[in-house]
Amino acid sequence: MDFNEYQQLANRTLEGNEHVLTNLSLGLASGTGSVIELIKKYTFQGADLDNEQLEHELGDVLWYLSQVALWANIDFDDVAKQNIAELKKRYPHSSHH
Repeated sequence: MDFNEYQQLANRTLEGNEHVLTNLSLGLASGTGSVIELIKKYTFQGADLDNEQLEHELGDVLWYLSQVALWANIDFDDVAKQNIAELKKRYPHSSHH
């Protein structure tokens, strides 16, 4: 599955009203907070890193990101490609591209 396909499939679950972008932004912040909370508990409280919960929360963040992009008529594939291009410019000597 590519990012554009994901974006379209994920859109089937978006509840629409005049406040869609605000709802998406709040959901993105909330999902990101959940990821941070899991990492904080792991890093500072000695908890095991719950990979299953982390994967779930990352999926939520991915969903919100994809829908913000779709709302703005931005192909999610293009977001990923642009990010990789920027990373290659920023870190031209990195062996991780």
